[in-house]
Amino acid sequence: MSSRTSFPAGAECRTQMHLARQGVVSPEMERVAEREQLAPEVIRDEVARGRMIIPANVHHGALDPMAIGLAARVKINANIGSSPTSSSIAEEVEKLTVSERWGADTVMDLSTGKRIDETREAIIAAASVPIGTVPIYQALERAGKIEELSAGLLLEVIEHQARQGVDYMTIHAGVRLEHLPLCQHRVTGIVSRGGGVLARWMVAHLRENPLYERFDDVLEICARHDVSISLGDGLRPGSIADASDAAQFAELDTLGELTERAWARDVQVMIEGPGHIPMHQLEDNVRRQQRICHEAPFYTLGPLVTDIAPGYDHITSAIGAAIVGWHGTSMLC
Repeated sequence: MSSRTSFPAGAECRTQMHLARQGVVSPEMERVAEREQLAPEVIRDEVARGRMIIPANVHHGALDPMAIGLAARVKINANIGSSPTSSSIAEEVEKLTVSERWGADTVMDLSTGKRIDETREAIIAAASVPIGTVPIYQALERAGKIEELSAGLLLEVIEHQARQGVDYMTIHAGVRLEHLPLCQHRVTGIVSRGGGVLARWMVAHLRENPLYERFDDVLEICARHDVSISLGDGLRPGSIADASDAAQFAELDTLGELTERAWARDVQVMIEGPGHIPMHQLEDNVRRQQRICHEAPFYTLGPLVTDIAPGYDHITSAIGAAIVGWHGTSMLC
């Protein structure tokens, strides 16, 4: 049996969630069931409910399907990517190979600078694991200046990367114009690159986040190519002093709304969070995310449990990761 679903040409929705809600156990679900040692019907039901995602762009031919969710094993993501001053396509493919060899379940390509498209194409062609991206990075490269970004350019880049075969994309649609005053008294402000770019754009234009305003158009693209959305935590705390503040939780409330909007279009979603969080707040953060976002998979960046170990973030984040994985996080970065 093929490990990938064949969809009819021109189908408006080609997602695993769409199939699951029709009662179909797809080849991707069969493969996930084998890997997770669960019944295929359990995988189908979890995907249909939104509590599990199978990032599986229809154009990613080399993919060996896997799942992220509460019923699955906790997964690990590895970040790779070229910079404007260093690395080559061959080096990025080697980083992918090393990441897969040592057990990464997904890999995010965060390349900037020149030859971004060629680098991504080479990575996707070689990758058996799902590949993620942050489309606003490439959109900013094309625009040149933050103020020159537009909704049209953002959608063009998202569509382009979807056609290339990207399996999941970080979309910072939860950062709202009304949230920005909540960041004014933070110790470390906005530390997310995507969140910071959009905040500066909104201040410059005194307009709402274009990714929020055009979220239905983003969903249309994702439905056609089966791109899973990783709803970005653009207002995550960058220090313990800012942990669990009003800005972080205002964005989380918006992510809960966007999750329901995505599910209404049969688009798969996971939620990113939460940055720097002290140990005693980790369980509450996981439980709050699960409640607000209706048990959509939680994908955590860290969390870092202290700010006072620069150079040792691999240790401070491993401590936080172990704890949130215990409490219900589905993937660790």
